[in-house]
Amino acid sequence: MNDLASVTTGTLIAADKVNGTDVYNFQGERIGEIDGIMIDKITGNAIYALLSCGGFLGFGGRHHPLPWAVLKYDTDKEGYVVNMDKKKLEGAPNYDINLKFEWTPETGRKIDGYFEVPSYWN
Repeated sequence: MNDLASVTTGTLIAADKVNGTDVYNFQGERIGEIDGIMIDKITGNAIYALLSCGGFLGFGGRHHPLPWAVLKYDTDKEGYVVNMDKKKLEGAPNYDINLKFEWTPETGRKIDGYFEVPSYWN
């Protein structure tokens, strides 16, 4: 039986294949990996990727919600590239991986504003 959820073809990719994909900055430095995707229930569009950074053995790790619009897929790296240096990443909205995060319109607008993309929450 063909498992369509594991298929990657052309520009389509199954959501479970995105998790674990490396993320790089424009300088080519690996800054983390995708640890989840937030999808609009109605449209099915990916709105945010959760960038997992730092931590050791499950402690001290952070999630940085990135608007999907700031991610560009690089076929050579087989990963996503964002226009962000380490300083910008350190200042980006984030939360402890081990804590529950509350998605609110205010939080979403803060994230979208930080990355200077049109807000999903308008």
